Amino acid sequence: MLKFLTPARGIIEAGTDAVRATLGDQAARDLAEAQAFQSVLGQYQAEFHRRPRGWFDGLVDGLNRLPRPVIAFATCALFAYAMLDPVAFTARMQGLAHVPEPLWWILGSVIGFYFGARELHHLRRFRASSAAEVRETVETIRAIEAVEPPEVTPGNPAISAWRREVGQ
Repeated sequence: MLKFLTPARGIIEAGTDAVRATLGDQAARDLAEAQAFQSVLGQYQAEFHRRPRGWFDGLVDGLNRLPRPVIAFATCALFAYAMLDPVAFTARMQGLAHVPEPLWWILGSVIGFYFGARELHHLRRFRASSAAEVRETVETIRAIEAVEPPEVTPGNPAISAWRREVGQ
């Protein structure tokens, strides 16, 4: 009886090898997927890993994060102050009206350069990454313009109107 099992086992193993060669081994796919996932996690860890910093670096980093929230909360606080004590708010605003104009220009320049430099930095990064997209869009538009319009049929007034519009 064992004589019959040996050829059958060989046929089964050959079929299994053929299936593995054609479709691949699920365990090998799972292992490759797990290794790729670990590789991605390693890249993220290397990207976001922070070196140890001193107290001064932490202080400067914290100060750099303050201007936008302070301006936003101060503006909201001014509205609350105007509602809670309108007389005192009016007195403070009259005091601001006496600030010389060149000082307002300096304040506007400082705020404009601070936020403008930040936006310009992000705009430059965006433009560098989208140059290829612009080229691809232009090529697509040219390909669309090169397409011949469909033939005019008596029952299709939209195409006839289009041809009259473009001068054909």
